[in-house]
Amino acid sequence: MFETPRIETPRLILRPLALSDAAAIQSHFNNWNVIKTLATVVPWPYPGDGAESFIRRELDKIAAGEESYQWALVLRARDGEAIGNINFRPRADGRKGNRGFWLAEPYWNQGLMTEAIAAVNDFAFLALGLDHFHVCNAPSNVGSRRVKQKTGAEFVGFVELPHHNGESRAEKWKVTRETWLRDRAKP
Repeated sequence: MFETPRIETPRLILRPLALSDAAAIQSHFNNWNVIKTLATVVPWPYPGDGAESFIRRELDKIAAGEESYQWALVLRARDGEAIGNINFRPRADGRKGNRGFWLAEPYWNQGLMTEAIAAVNDFAFLALGLDHFHVCNAPSNVGSRRVKQKTGAEFVGFVELPHHNGESRAEKWKVTRETWLRDRAKP
């Protein structure tokens, strides 16, 4: 079984997603501004048990042996409430990406997701020894694009992927070990 490791950054704790995160995730994720640029595989309107169902499904996949890492993002200076989520599936079909993330709207534009993704990139390349992986975002999701640009992703093209806001394709990016290690060494 694959275990999601606890990762700490200067402002965040990335800890394994737990069923106890359901209430906080339900509260933060049930927000059109968060969901509108996500793929339509995410239900909208978001059901009342959406977070609990999501967490149970992901934990069941991990228990069944699927290589999937699921982190709840928690501010170090707070009470442990989940304010976001990062999932990473290193061996998944990279056509639609290996990593996804979201952050609660009150925490946008503070560099928190860039900080978290940098830590996940370290995990992917240093702990797992990956050579590369792919990530995607809706073309209108400027914040997600900026996180990718700041964390070493290189734009490679578009893939078909419907989003809630009506966009029918996604930007596809490649994150390579070589680029990440080179860029993270810069002062």
